[in-house]
Amino acid sequence: MSVALVAGFMTLLDVSIVNVALPSIRADLRLGSGELQWVLSGYALTFGLLLVPSGRYGDARGRRTAFIAGLALFTVSSAAAGLATGALWLIVARLVQGAAAGMVSPQVSGLIQQLFQPAERGRPFGLLGATIGVSTAVGPLLGGLLIQVFGAEQGWRWIFYINVPIGLVALVLGARWIPARPPEQRERESLDPVGVALLGAGVLLLLLPLVQEREWTGPGKWLLALAGVAVLAGFWRWERRFSRRATSLIELSLFTVRSYALGTLVGVLYFAGFTSIFFTYTLFLQNGLHYSALQAGLAITPFALGSAVTAAAGGRRVERTGRTLVVAGLAVVAAGLAGTVVALHLFSGSAAGWATVAPLLVAGLGSGLVISPNQTLTLSEVPVRRAGSAAATLQTGQRIGAAVGIAGVGAVFFNRLAHHGGDWGLAFRTSLSMTIAFVVAALLAATADVLAGRRADHSEPAPVGR
Repeated sequence: MSVALVAGFMTLLDVSIVNVALPSIRADLRLGSGELQWVLSGYALTFGLLLVPSGRYGDARGRRTAFIAGLALFTVSSAAAGLATGALWLIVARLVQGAAAGMVSPQVSGLIQQLFQPAERGRPFGLLGATIGVSTAVGPLLGGLLIQVFGAEQGWRWIFYINVPIGLVALVLGARWIPARPPEQRERESLDPVGVALLGAGVLLLLLPLVQEREWTGPGKWLLALAGVAVLAGFWRWERRFSRRATSLIELSLFTVRSYALGTLVGVLYFAGFTSIFFTYTLFLQNGLHYSALQAGLAITPFALGSAVTAAAGGRRVERTGRTLVVAGLAVVAAGLAGTVVALHLFSGSAAGWATVAPLLVAGLGSGLVISPNQTLTLSEVPVRRAGSAAATLQTGQRIGAAVGIAGVGAVFFNRLAHHGGDWGLAFRTSLSMTIAFVVAALLAATADVLAGRRADHSEPAPVGR
């Protein structure tokens, strides 16, 4: 479990750690804005593409094999990214790194399902939730610290180099400690290559205009998103037909289970708001308030600390409280973000970063009660044999949600910035309102699940003699 969480931390850290290093990378390698966008978004794109196929492979052939292969590829591609001498080299390394992360990530959730009984999964899922929350929020801080220590020219390279020794140790311990699946227990069925191709094409068409939203001007790019929806509809029909004769890539019957369907929706909506906070706030601090990379990372740290404090506790309590805990967490996140908007109205200039410490801490405390408890509840009724692909489907939804959130919130941010004379404070406050809207939408979905569960409990006939 320790090895799995360390690997999960590394792969998720690389989603956010690059943000604060972009100015250094741009200056050192003389990257254009389009190339810089691919350094940032290419990782998220290939990460999302590999999640479900890798989850299915781990379910069928063994999670240890998929985990070790993905971790080895991630370690090598991290070293390659740090050694990059030009734009193409760095972009290709980031694409491979994202694909490797997509191979590793579903195995972590699958191993929790495999190694722990249902009543025991709250604690490890709590630790996984803390890992997700802390890795996303602490990335800018660690990136800023490395740039501060090693300087602008070499600091961004150490953002990638730091993965190499950790990856090598994790490879050795993973090979030793993660249980292998005996050959006789491996599935011999087809891994559904047609389904893999359709899902990959659909997700690619859907994500590409979102991750390139700022670079591709004009409305034509959204035709790709419509094509993606059409391809995914074809994938859905194919999976229904394929499942009649073999194990499909995604078990569509899971979406008839209320806990899985609504939990996935909560994840999509929450990640649309959750990840967009760090994107716009980092821009506001560095470009608007002229904070250094380290100062910007420190300003975001309260959210990470709050999330770390409550994530493990939320994992332990979720079995007793159910989705009500997620509802409470989302309400606290919304309140904390609303408090952040108020603080930025009252304070401006360099004091703004200090003014947001308390409300961001509150939002982080709420976030720790959302991610891991929601994942635990969403996967609670999933058979262990489908744990990897089910978790990968949930994570793919979260990646799509993150891309939608960054594109949508980012569009509002830059539109407000352009039309109000470069007022960074106004742009951030307006974009934060949209972030809050995503969190409230997730709150409504979680509340719907709680109410549906109570109606189901009341409709069950009482035992005879009661």
